[in-house]
Amino acid sequence: MNPAVWVERQGRRRGADPAIAEGARVHATWGAWASRTGALAGGLHAQLGLAPGDRVAIVMRNRPEYLEALYAVWHAGLVAVPVNARLHREEVAYVLEHSGTSVAVTDEEHAEDVASLLGRVGSLRDVVVAPGERWERLAGAAGIPLVDLAPEDPAWLFYTSGTTGRPKGATLTARNLLLASLSYFADIDPVAPQDCILHAAPLSHGSGLYGLPHVARGATSVVPESGGVDGDEVAALLRRWPGTSFFAAPTMVTRLARDPAVAAAAPDHLKTIIYGGAPMYLADLEDALDVFGPRLAQIYGQGETPMTITALTRADHADRDHPRWRERLQSVGFPRTDVEVRVVDADDRALPPGEVGEVVVRGDVVMAGYWNQPEESAQTLRGGWLHTGDMGAFDDDGYLTLRDRSKDLIISGGMNIYPREVEEALLHHRGVRAVAVVGRPDPTWGESVVAFVVPMDHAAPPTADELDRTCLERIARYKRPKEYRVVEGLPTNNYGKVLKRELRQALAAGADDA
Repeated sequence: MNPAVWVERQGRRRGADPAIAEGARVHATWGAWASRTGALAGGLHAQLGLAPGDRVAIVMRNRPEYLEALYAVWHAGLVAVPVNARLHREEVAYVLEHSGTSVAVTDEEHAEDVASLLGRVGSLRDVVVAPGERWERLAGAAGIPLVDLAPEDPAWLFYTSGTTGRPKGATLTARNLLLASLSYFADIDPVAPQDCILHAAPLSHGSGLYGLPHVARGATSVVPESGGVDGDEVAALLRRWPGTSFFAAPTMVTRLARDPAVAAAAPDHLKTIIYGGAPMYLADLEDALDVFGPRLAQIYGQGETPMTITALTRADHADRDHPRWRERLQSVGFPRTDVEVRVVDADDRALPPGEVGEVVVRGDVVMAGYWNQPEESAQTLRGGWLHTGDMGAFDDDGYLTLRDRSKDLIISGGMNIYPREVEEALLHHRGVRAVAVVGRPDPTWGESVVAFVVPMDHAAPPTADELDRTCLERIARYKRPKEYRVVEGLPTNNYGKVLKRELRQALAAGADDA
């Protein structure tokens, strides 16, 4: 099923009702959005020469045009490549090159960086700024019928990094997106036409995925005018739009729970906060429940199985009388309806409750594979199961608790940071001989990035400002280390591999160096 059919259906059924809002203002009714989607799809074909299966990247902050572009891409039978707008230009270049993107849709804020990639990214033929004159010209084209998508056709290339630091494009098919949407109804929330979805988190990731079931049921998609998270704005939008749900990283939930304006407005129109992407401290979660009431649901998932592995439901959060309530709050919940989940040993044998192993997942929501990376796909999907790289254990009731990550992924503010890419950036500084990057628990961000640096000259090591500048020339600002520790050397095993566990232990012990 082509996801754009949901816009088309709602356009026929509820043409005068609000479909997209920017802040308090209605940007488009369902009838207007459906008409515009078909016209933009026609423009993508006729004016830009795109054909079904071609890739179109979307590089912009949250705004109504993001949703216009996403569903027009699908209406035209194209493959969407949503790109985190916070990435560095060189990181965007890699995603566009690897995906074979033909056209990029961007906004004024990112237009200069994206346009500079014309001629550098071999497949990139055109860049369109939205809103803008060319975008309106595309929207003025003759509308085309919805292009059929087979269940196995790629629809969304979800770029997520591995331990190498190079992003991989999880190929999400039309079937994957449909199953993820149906799973939302089964395990998280029913959605009614009078409900709303607030896109405070990036549309390129969780918020965009959780927007799908809301579009399917005709709920209003609300984009903050700020394009992000502002307490006063969120409070005003909660008062304006009834039945509001939104996806948020745990750090966002904690921040909003501590905001007096949000706390005052939340009970009126707030329906559900879906949080995930990183662990949440128990004390912060209890505080959030005190503010928001039983309106929180946790999800555990990956881009490879779009946000659908386990869920801790609103009922689980509300069940304070359960003898293991706090223990359950520290879990990631129960397997979702659309997947099988196991914990396995190194030989992929299922382990009994209480034993820690790798979490593996199987089901129709699991990606088709990594785009143009057959070896990585075969390794990750071996035996027909998605190997998540996360370590965990089930309890006797079937609740999964994550114990550790086999990968060195750092999650800060809900954003994935891969140490290898930070290390590679720092090694460009001529004063750095070696470096190792690890995460440290942070009460505000979940984790913060710490770099252990071995200088070329111990008498004159590079300064933190110099190392910051080196990072900012190559990677996104949010990936930059919060702290640099100059050390004599890095702990290694007999094979020369850096023992990052010892570095994390040194940080936990409050040691000055490794």
